[in-house]
Amino acid sequence: MARKPPPRLAPQLTHFDRKGSAHMVDVGAKDDTHRVAVASGRIAMRPATFRMVIEGSAAKGDVLGVARIAAIQAAKRTSDLVPLAHPLAITRVAVEFKFDAPRREIVLFATVECRGRTGVEMEALSAAAVGLLTIYDMVKAVDRGMVIRDLRLEEKRGGKSGHYRRGTK
Repeated sequence: MARKPPPRLAPQLTHFDRKGSAHMVDVGAKDDTHRVAVASGRIAMRPATFRMVIEGSAAKGDVLGVARIAAIQAAKRTSDLVPLAHPLAITRVAVEFKFDAPRREIVLFATVECRGRTGVEMEALSAAAVGLLTIYDMVKAVDRGMVIRDLRLEEKRGGKSGHYRRGTK
């Protein structure tokens, strides 16, 4: 008995032309709208490292303050890092940390906003990733076993595709 191939998903992959070549999407005809994206990620560490970071007693200084600045800078530089991302006039980047003490994890949330023709999802994801990498970098001398995980888009608003929120349809 022959197996049926899985059904083909046919989403429009806008970064590829009809021949399959990568290209930057033309957003020139799109309207400017208010765009917002929220991304998150987590970093798990040993108990002593967790305490050191949240108490601000790391030898290199204010780990979370430096991670916040790194995340903001990453959002602003996303088009330099992601080849087909458009340079955007970002109007706001906010970074907040939540502490999951039982798991010894720091959760970073990055919110990015602009008024433009394309979304800010990549900017929010870049901010979250670089903020977490900065935490790792600042305390790796005492804990090289830290794990960064669950980098993901939590929400996006604005534009033709509308509102997306993780966990809802």
